Amino acid sequence: MSGTLHDAPPRDEATRDAAQLYFDHAATTPVDPEVARAMADCLAAGLGNPAATHPAGRAARERLEAARAEIARTVGAEEPAAIVFTSGATEADNLAILGIARAHADRARHVITARTEHRAVLDACARVEREGGRVTYLSTDRAGRIDVAQVRDALRPDTVLVSLMLVNNETGLVHDLAPVGALCRERGVAFHVDAAQAVGRVPLDVQALGADLVALSAHKCHGPAGVGALYVRRRPRPALLPLQFGGGQEGGLRSGTPPLHQAVGMAEAYRLLRERHPDEPSRLAALRDRLWTGLAPLGGLHRNGDPERSAPHILSVSVEGVDGEALVAALDDLALASGAACSSATREPSYVLRALGRDDPLAQATLRLSLGRTTTTAQVDRAVERVGQEVRRLRALAPGPLEPAESGRDWIEGEAREPLTGTHVRWRLRVVGGRIVEARWRARGCPHTLAACEIVATRLHGLVPGDLRLDTPGIAQAIGAPPDKLGRLFVIEDALQGAALQVRPSTA
Repeated sequence: MSGTLHDAPPRDEATRDAAQLYFDHAATTPVDPEVARAMADCLAAGLGNPAATHPAGRAARERLEAARAEIARTVGAEEPAAIVFTSGATEADNLAILGIARAHADRARHVITARTEHRAVLDACARVEREGGRVTYLSTDRAGRIDVAQVRDALRPDTVLVSLMLVNNETGLVHDLAPVGALCRERGVAFHVDAAQAVGRVPLDVQALGADLVALSAHKCHGPAGVGALYVRRRPRPALLPLQFGGGQEGGLRSGTPPLHQAVGMAEAYRLLRERHPDEPSRLAALRDRLWTGLAPLGGLHRNGDPERSAPHILSVSVEGVDGEALVAALDDLALASGAACSSATREPSYVLRALGRDDPLAQATLRLSLGRTTTTAQVDRAVERVGQEVRRLRALAPGPLEPAESGRDWIEGEAREPLTGTHVRWRLRVVGGRIVEARWRARGCPHTLAACEIVATRLHGLVPGDLRLDTPGIAQAIGAPPDKLGRLFVIEDALQGAALQVRPSTA
């Protein structure tokens, strides 16, 4: 039976202290240097308000409209005026969903979306419900796919909007949305697409999608944060109400002075995608496949999404036999996303992964590694190495099937579990002359649980099993465990008490 953390492969301290390797491009991407230069040039130009009629204002207006035309060209919009600048894709999603629903407030409003959409869509739909509308949330298959037949079956006479994402931000699944767009056009229902993860990764032609509204982002494709856009089909133009009011900018849909330098940065990022990096999707796909090929031999890995319909920049894998929080904490030299929030006592798993049928332990032990323009083959190989090291280490520490005790009758065992968090601790104690002379443990749990086991193992020597009284709150304080982790640490004490009950006369 395995002993302490020191029995596992040692951590590479030099790597841990080095700069993180960035595998979180689905969250945000580094700004391209050419984008930064274009923005700096715009800021230094001393331009006026684009709404003004003097020369400085006209010069600003020219740059704004040139940026609008660049973005329209990249996504296949029929004309530049179809691009409405926003603060990002989240605002664009809200403008599309609430704008359509409120424009039809004089009649029953029904919206169709999917359970696996981004929070920007789901929370906007929840707002529609609070304002008296109705929402149908479509379920997916185990790969996360939505079929056009599901949309057809959900359509009602009062349906005003269908809202679906093109690329899932967690799994990378690419939805086949053109048939949905054709169906919506046939039924006279507005169709909204969240394309934040699509630009520069998969082909995007808003007209080929049959979409009326498409949310776009800048910072997901090496542009600046704080700016995005909503494509709004011009003919026929969907009935849409603004969310904010003032000067009537952006065709009356988004009042407020537009952030000119950010719009210029977004346009430059889109231009670079089209002119300088047309082969980037195939390069990213090769890196993603290299990453999966390197990780798969670990065994017990589940690839989320559909490998045949996957965006090139996202790999999501659920790992059997490890605690997700411990795995992410151990991979502190890799910037990546996990399948659960590590701050809560329950570690609430991703709602997307649960919708795909992953149970809580697998959902919580999920890694999303997302690639971008700065990702190299060497970085991918290093990520494969590091993930492999930590998965093997944590699996070695986790309690497995009970093993035969060593020869003699000196060993006692005890284990305990906490189902809510998945914490599982097992102790094996060697008792000679009525006192503990050796303590070995295995555990599956958060980093604080593992650290506490390490400390406890050093404190058991010489103690009488029947008199074990751990200072669990003190141990929690010593390792910096937050209050919501205390319940997990009591599992350690429960496992020790279970061992104490196994004391035999020969060991007493």
